[in-house]
Amino acid sequence: MKNIDNYDFSGKKAIVRVDFNVPLNADFQVTDDTRIRAAIPTIKKITETGSVILMSHLGRPKGADEKNSLKHVLPFLNKLLGQNVIFGGDCIGSEAIEKAKNLKKGDIMLLENLRFYPEEEKGDKTFAGKLAALADVYVNDAFGTAHRAHASTTIIADFFPNDKMFGYLIEGELKSIDFILKDAKKPFTAIMGGAKVSTKITIIEQLLKKADNLIIGGGMTYTFIKALGGNIGSSMVEADKLDLALSIIKKAKENNVKLILPSDSINADKFAEDASVSTSAVNQIPEGLMGLDIGDKTIAEFSTIIENSATILWNGPVGVFEMSKFENGTKKIAHAIAKATEKGAFSLIGGGDSVAAINKYDLADKVSYVSTGGGALLEYMEGIDLPGIKAIRG
Repeated sequence: MKNIDNYDFSGKKAIVRVDFNVPLNADFQVTDDTRIRAAIPTIKKITETGSVILMSHLGRPKGADEKNSLKHVLPFLNKLLGQNVIFGGDCIGSEAIEKAKNLKKGDIMLLENLRFYPEEEKGDKTFAGKLAALADVYVNDAFGTAHRAHASTTIIADFFPNDKMFGYLIEGELKSIDFILKDAKKPFTAIMGGAKVSTKITIIEQLLKKADNLIIGGGMTYTFIKALGGNIGSSMVEADKLDLALSIIKKAKENNVKLILPSDSINADKFAEDASVSTSAVNQIPEGLMGLDIGDKTIAEFSTIIENSATILWNGPVGVFEMSKFENGTKKIAHAIAKATEKGAFSLIGGGDSVAAINKYDLADKVSYVSTGGGALLEYMEGIDLPGIKAIRG
């Protein structure tokens, strides 16, 4: 299969699907440029001998609007690349066509938000064809959208039967996830956090076939604890998923997977920064209180397991880390993963909140790989054929 290192881009225009769906503040400034930075190696490689046309979506616009214009990304892109990027003004109009036609070696052009056109999300073939007509080769480097069969992520590949490939970002993602799925060294510890068991059930079932340790944290903890007969006060719970939680516990035992639940809980009288805080056993939370983080005993137990692991997957925080009173658990888990990585473990961080936590504590360069895909990561790990990946791999 052609890849970015063995393909000759000389004199060619490459249309590259990137994921510049980045957060903007009220002044339209990028507040987290992780996704933009992740695309830079691919862009620089192509511009050594060819030119680049970048395409992305931003937000969920209903037609063209100022708020979701990709022109807001230009100053940050220019700074990271050290050159002025040409703005297409549209993604399929005459201005974009003319500017694409005049691109020279080393030039980079950014098209306007793809989702200004409803045809993008509909996977419209005519729309994909207009995008394809701008270039000679297609490169998909947007893993975060690979699970969507949109015009720019999947359908466009049909127009480049012999000239399509992944960029460095997707190659890195697939290599890291495939390692976790197929070659994980033991002991393999998976840390599943977040709010609901229901959104993680398929990935948990996959991990029960592979992991040695499955650590459960975050809001989903309390569904497990209630299922086991514990008192969880007014903590978050999926009352209709208690049997599911018990079946996961049973399946873990059958597969010789050590399923580890928190033993103590940091509780609050309300979901707020100024809440009154207390600690209790995780199965003895008083009425009227809700668990929002793991306690010191749990932190010590989880950290010991993590630091003695050879492979680590982390998806989902173990507490409400956005609030300073309830961030200690997530912070300590992040540091334990970094410590294990320093000792030689392979660590993959995936899912928006886990990535936000790793970045918040400045540990992105202390772990093995930080995935840019939320839903795409989970679906790929669940064994689902992602349209954007299949379109290149066949």
